[in-house]
Amino acid sequence: MIADLHTHSTASDGQYTPAQLVEKAKATGIQVMALTDHDTLDGLAEAAEAGKNVGLTVLRGVELGAKEHKNLHLLGYGFSQSAPQLSKLCQTMRDSRNERKYRIIDFLKEKGVELSLDEVEEVAGGAVIARPHFAQVMVKRGYVATTREAFDRYLDTSEYKRIERFKAPARDCIAAIRADGGHVSMAHPYQVGMADDDLTALVGRLKDDGLEGLECYYSRHTPEQTAFYLELAKRYDLHVTGGSDFHGERVKPDITLKTWQLDLDWLLEG
Repeated sequence: MIADLHTHSTASDGQYTPAQLVEKAKATGIQVMALTDHDTLDGLAEAAEAGKNVGLTVLRGVELGAKEHKNLHLLGYGFSQSAPQLSKLCQTMRDSRNERKYRIIDFLKEKGVELSLDEVEEVAGGAVIARPHFAQVMVKRGYVATTREAFDRYLDTSEYKRIERFKAPARDCIAAIRADGGHVSMAHPYQVGMADDDLTALVGRLKDDGLEGLECYYSRHTPEQTAFYLELAKRYDLHVTGGSDFHGERVKPDITLKTWQLDLDWLLEG
């Protein structure tokens, strides 16, 4: 089926509401979309209702950051509506994000970037504040030209690590998703920044912990990376997933919704 299994809405750090995102996905020709906001399930009901209205299948999804490695993210799909274990873990992560916003303000002030929390909260629009919201305000105030520059110079540096938020071990993230009837795929493997042999070993360990899929198709994967990840998925008998990581033109200007052709029987059964 034509699918995009990695998207974000205003429920976390995306530009469009869940309903708007579904409408854009439908217009793009997508048949199955997963809403995978960071550490929250809040947008899923709205997305599912919008999907029914336009004739598009919306998978319940989430994206969780694991603590073992920078940018090791896990995508959960198809978990139960109540999802008690996952909801509890998401709340812990969201509380940590909420507390971190004060430390980010202080960190940026040390670097000569004076922002008010009111400005950032206005951009967030009620969602839990994340780094892209700070980046957007920095662009608006003229400290940087693009959100990418904001990350490269301030929000994704070695110095920034000292104010990093709480992340659960990958095993705990996988266990919470699986306990609530969901399935788990590893997101954008290139972002972990590992050599091929090290990444291969990591995927093997995650497979032992319950990993079921690998995001082989991704907006920023090169053809060579995609080919390697497809071989890696085959080696460990993992399902192949694909997603754009779409946040909206204002947040990630170079990323658009994608129309990957994927075998989704394992996600859509039942």
